[in-house]
Amino acid sequence: MNPLIFTIILMTVFLGTMIVMTSSHWLMIWIGFEMNLLAVIPILMKKYNPRAMEASTKYFLTQATASMLLMMAIIINLMYSGQWTITKIFNPTASIIMTSALAMKLGLTPFHFWVPEVTQGISLTSGLILLTWQKLAPMSILYQISPSINLNILLTMAALSILVGGWGGLNQTQLRKIMAYSSIAHLGWMTAVLAYNPTLTMLNMLIYITMTLTMFMLFTHSSSTTALSLSHTWNKTPLTTTLILITLLSMGGLPPLSGFMPKWMIIQELTKNSSIILPTLMAIMALLNLYFYMRLTYSTSLTMFPSMNNMKMKWQFETKQITLLPPLIIASSLLLPLTPMLSILD
Repeated sequence: MNPLIFTIILMTVFLGTMIVMTSSHWLMIWIGFEMNLLAVIPILMKKYNPRAMEASTKYFLTQATASMLLMMAIIINLMYSGQWTITKIFNPTASIIMTSALAMKLGLTPFHFWVPEVTQGISLTSGLILLTWQKLAPMSILYQISPSINLNILLTMAALSILVGGWGGLNQTQLRKIMAYSSIAHLGWMTAVLAYNPTLTMLNMLIYITMTLTMFMLFTHSSSTTALSLSHTWNKTPLTTTLILITLLSMGGLPPLSGFMPKWMIIQELTKNSSIILPTLMAIMALLNLYFYMRLTYSTSLTMFPSMNNMKMKWQFETKQITLLPPLIIASSLLLPLTPMLSILD
């Protein structure tokens, strides 16, 4: 793709998201979503092949349906409130339709079916944009309308997302699909605490984006898209395999690492609000995620490939230099000591 055209497309994606996040007028928010959607399609199809075409079409149809539902909810809300600004949504129907539309845009269960398919069909860099940047706009709207959302629907979707995110990734060998299911599970944790403490949702979002960014950059660095190609990494760059191990365990939420912080704080917040069963179930279901992360770390770092001769595998690798990796790895593994400072934000 022509660099100038690619820059313009990226700027449009950025601008669309910024319009959604900074607008207080529903029509401007809808326009921001549409700008973002239309500009991101060429990015998904950057490396053109039939799979990328299919993935982009699925993404477009899902997001267009979600935009239509969002506009319908906006119009119903306009009829009842008489204004376009984001305030409390008075009509329960409008609230339910809007929650469904935003859940579809995010890929929350039961609207999650497009996430693994689309992520698998596109390149690693496009997948990175899809699973990080594209979550910001819908999550910012959910944050703003959180007082009006039906709590039962929100918590049901959150619990189902954590379950599906763990269950779906169990038999996967494709790294992009594993990251997609991981994204569904993390979004479940974010929405579970949204009604009780939206600040915690934003903290979880920030840490999730940091960890996902690190993982995708490590995969790009080692040119790996399957668990098998990842297990070959040890021959070429042993340090990368160790970093993948640490980041994956952080994503699973193991205690000394950054990923433990949001899970700990979310469980604490839910128990403060007299909810015991839900956080218990969430913690149990998170073990499913931890299982497939552990399986990846086992095949990558904890077993040595039979061949010790590096030259045999060299043709498989084009090691790409990525400048942002060191700070990202530090952020995705060593943020736990900041927990007392962040708990003040509550």
